[in-house]
Amino acid sequence: MSQSRMRDNVERWLIHEGLSFEEVKSKENLFQILIKHAGQSGIPIEVFEPSAQPGIIVIGAKVVMKNNQIARYLGFNEDEKEQFEKKVSDYCYSIQAISKIITEDGKQKVGVYVVLDDKENINQQTVFDAMDKVSEMYDKTSRFLMKTF
Repeated sequence: MSQSRMRDNVERWLIHEGLSFEEVKSKENLFQILIKHAGQSGIPIEVFEPSAQPGIIVIGAKVVMKNNQIARYLGFNEDEKEQFEKKVSDYCYSIQAISKIITEDGKQKVGVYVVLDDKENINQQTVFDAMDKVSEMYDKTSRFLMKTF
């Protein structure tokens, strides 16, 4: 599937479902779309195709850490940061999420992602199932951070 066809398909499916979205400019991705309210929780979800992996769609959401959690995280030394990141990564792995701790807009966030890499089976149903799964992983990760951090 060509880059533009993959994006066109995703946009068509979102329009069909009545979801509002906007294109996000990105150097790392062939296309990136931000859906403002998606999944059961109505959270912002990103759908993108990494430039380094054409034909793959990544669907994800970012859990923003609370201010007190950010302050605590920033106070960690390297070992403590690594331990925390491993704990988050292990938890996310247990709920079948790919995770990444990122700094964006001056805030620490935990990104949770689902990768769709079977080109023949990337369709409206698999994309929306993945969005529901990301929404669920977002809620679980948010609760995990509240309980453990």
